[in-house]
Amino acid sequence: MRKVILQEFLSLDGLAAGREDRVDFVPASTKDDRVFGREQLELMDAVDTIVLGRVTYQMFAGYWPHVTQGDESLFAERVNATPKIVFSRTLDRAPWGTWDDAIVNRSDASAEVQKLKQQSGKDIVVWGSLSVAQSLIDEALVDEYRLIYCPVALGNGRRLFRNGTHPLELTLSRTTPLERGAVLLHYAPR
Repeated sequence: MRKVILQEFLSLDGLAAGREDRVDFVPASTKDDRVFGREQLELMDAVDTIVLGRVTYQMFAGYWPHVTQGDESLFAERVNATPKIVFSRTLDRAPWGTWDDAIVNRSDASAEVQKLKQQSGKDIVVWGSLSVAQSLIDEALVDEYRLIYCPVALGNGRRLFRNGTHPLELTLSRTTPLERGAVLLHYAPR
């Protein structure tokens, strides 16, 4: 069975987005970080499907198709070429620059991801997409948590693990300190 890997950036105070859903703390904590770049390329080797919510799709589609040079270009090539599913009730289509469009799915993310897990193939990565991530957490569909704690406290914003989330017991499988002060923690549910 395929694994669902959830990768989220978090502040030290546990927030996945700051005021007004801002995530500018993410590039500030990982830009030009070679260790993080290697980790991301390793992740792309393990996956063949990217799952996104509408907001994260719009951020990614506005950025990654335009990265053609520099340190991020190898990662961009892999992201751009990997099939993507966008869960949205408002989008009619999800263009991705000159690459194949992402598939728009209006169904319940949890039910669809459960189906994807049963199919053959490599693993599935979910990036950002808090609403999608929270529904997958609620249904115990996440097989690996890749949490990148950034060296910032945001004070207020949106949490990955919202109030009312069922208690999760996780096992730490790997810790990777990054060059710019962030740390990548790999957890698996017990």
